Amino acid sequence: MKKKSFTLFVEELVAQLKARGKFRTAETYAATLRSFNGFRGNKDILISAINEKVILMYENYLRNVRSVTRNSSSFYMRILRAIYNKAVEAGLAKPRQLFKHVYTGVDRTIKRAIPLCTMKKIIALDLSGRPALEKARDIFLFSFFTRGMSFVDIAFLKKSNIKNGELVYCRHKTGQQLRMRWEKCMSELVEKHGGSGSFLLELINEEKSDYYRQYRSALCLTNSRLKVIGGMVGLSTPLTMYVARHSWASAAHCKRIPLSVIREGMGHDNETTTRIYLASLENAVIDKANSKIIKSLFL
Repeated sequence: MKKKSFTLFVEELVAQLKARGKFRTAETYAATLRSFNGFRGNKDILISAINEKVILMYENYLRNVRSVTRNSSSFYMRILRAIYNKAVEAGLAKPRQLFKHVYTGVDRTIKRAIPLCTMKKIIALDLSGRPALEKARDIFLFSFFTRGMSFVDIAFLKKSNIKNGELVYCRHKTGQQLRMRWEKCMSELVEKHGGSGSFLLELINEEKSDYYRQYRSALCLTNSRLKVIGGMVGLSTPLTMYVARHSWASAAHCKRIPLSVIREGMGHDNETTTRIYLASLENAVIDKANSKIIKSLFL
């Protein structure tokens, strides 16, 4: 069996992912490398030497030393598992069930979706004197109008993605091709914020080469401004670009659109992911039913 250090192997994977344009995945691999090396005190290890005991100790480090949530710990475990599986494929490690005793699931998180009545309040805001906030609001709406398109996909959209009355693009996260009817509301937002170059919206300056850094900066700025907008409409939880994605899923569910259709519309690989998006909505439906049952006892 060939030998290679964990750090060198992950660095090679990160470089390969970047070369293929998978910047977000490369970022998650690099973050996992930093976290694992922090656990190891920056002492490298052969990837073939990683065993179940090391994995259990790493999870304990994440939960009890770094005090991360179960979901965050699970995130690192899933990425580390993917890295180890790639090492097995490369002949650098033996196929072993190293992760069977650590948590790799996804806990339900706080409700992120907002109702359509709140979306209407956001649309109705007069932000004409605050162009930065107006642009952030409009990008948020563009995401909602495009079935919860992620910010990275919005940022890298090209004018050439509009073909014969359709918006056609490939998700950065999965490479899956999605297509949807090009609606008037989408066109109006592009007319307001469209760039002069090949990009559909003015979020990345194509004259500069650091596209990914520009995208990350634009995302941070947009989310920061959305939080201000959230306060303006009375939201108690932060308004972010991710809320648009959850809100579209919940709105579709409320309109009794089948789960399989919502999954396809959002570009999810499976319905389990879609159910995570809708979990808090299901709780709200159950709570409403429970209230009716309780009230019936006192009629």
